[in-house]
Amino acid sequence: MYNQPNPLEVKVLTRRFNLPNSHRIETYLANDGYKAVEKAFGMTQDEIINEVKASGLRGRGGAGFPTGMKWGFLPRQSPKPKYIMVNADESEPGTCKDRLLMEFDPHQLIEGVIIAGLAVGAQQGYIYIRGEFRYLIEHMDRAIAEAYHRGYLGENIFGRGIKFHLATHSGAGAYECGEESALLESFEGKRGNPRIRPPFPAVAGAYQCPTILNNVETFCAVPSIILGGAGYFAGLGSPKNGGTRLFCISGHVNKPGVYELPMGFNLMRMINEVGGGVRGGKKLKAVIPGGSSCPVLKAEECDLAMDFDTLAAAKSMLGSGGVVVMDEDTCMVKAALRIMRFYAHESCGWCIPCREGTTWLRKLLQRFHDGGGVRSDIVLIGDLSKNMLGRTFCPLGDAAALPTISIVEKFREEFEAHLDGKPCPYEKTSRLVAA
Repeated sequence: MYNQPNPLEVKVLTRRFNLPNSHRIETYLANDGYKAVEKAFGMTQDEIINEVKASGLRGRGGAGFPTGMKWGFLPRQSPKPKYIMVNADESEPGTCKDRLLMEFDPHQLIEGVIIAGLAVGAQQGYIYIRGEFRYLIEHMDRAIAEAYHRGYLGENIFGRGIKFHLATHSGAGAYECGEESALLESFEGKRGNPRIRPPFPAVAGAYQCPTILNNVETFCAVPSIILGGAGYFAGLGSPKNGGTRLFCISGHVNKPGVYELPMGFNLMRMINEVGGGVRGGKKLKAVIPGGSSCPVLKAEECDLAMDFDTLAAAKSMLGSGGVVVMDEDTCMVKAALRIMRFYAHESCGWCIPCREGTTWLRKLLQRFHDGGGVRSDIVLIGDLSKNMLGRTFCPLGDAAALPTISIVEKFREEFEAHLDGKPCPYEKTSRLVAA
């Protein structure tokens, strides 16, 4: 749920959210809508790309790769058609920001996609939307129709003699298809398995043609960069981490929600001042800083800046911005089990280390939480996880392994506390309650 404005928030991506009919093109036009693309028409392709580079915008889908650099990899002299692909397959547990951007301000996304098309000479864009977001597909289709009606999409956009078309495409609810190459396979009507890389999508993406593929939030930031300038956007964040970020704060906090905060915002301030503190006055135990695939942070590690580089130095990741807060009563064995149940279910099964590793880890963690574990299982859980790292075609294996490794290493005493065969010592209910 999107909260009412918080005084600590910096309104860039969400500045139109609380306006009446914010999803309609009339509201968008009355509030700087499509001015950025008009400005982009007066810029060369290199100027657009360099502006995005200078802004410090990094991919908001999870990896944090510099967006302008990614755009610069696309071979613009290629005779093949170029495509713009929007990854709207939001499926990382703890993350719920792209849904709001499409729901409350769809034209911001459309404008960002058009600018990306101008930057690389693409004439066709697609928005790949998670299948469960049926209402959002209809929502985006209405916004796209409004843009076509105004002449902002079509054969002669803005009367400039340039054509650009845009359409939505529905996924089928597979977490795996959030990975860019699996998304492209699914988009082309094939099974959503990851591709062997290189080549990367910038060279051989949709239909083996040069393709720019970015997350919804990444494209939504582009109009503000072009309109306000790279310096303005870069100044909102921390060094090499420009702009703002939509942080999804959930778990054991008093005010869960999605908040737009500057890159580099302190995590403890985020929990206490933005999220209202840990609920019930309890102590903080751990935080997942960027969605379920990120290594957890213990409470004493949380006084840090929320940007890609700082979290990498802390041996975690900013990921997709899903901040999951856990209080002192949380069973970390159960937390690891919940995460692994998800990844075992969502593995596409193509890579043996991932298919077998996630399944066996789920079984081991379930046995441990139920009180049937043995001491050697603690080492086995860690070893299994480490043997998955770097041995799969896509990052799903790493996404399952990294949080598990961190939980075992940082909360080993909780695993040992489960060895006496009694119900979970961190829960008041029976161990037979489904994890």
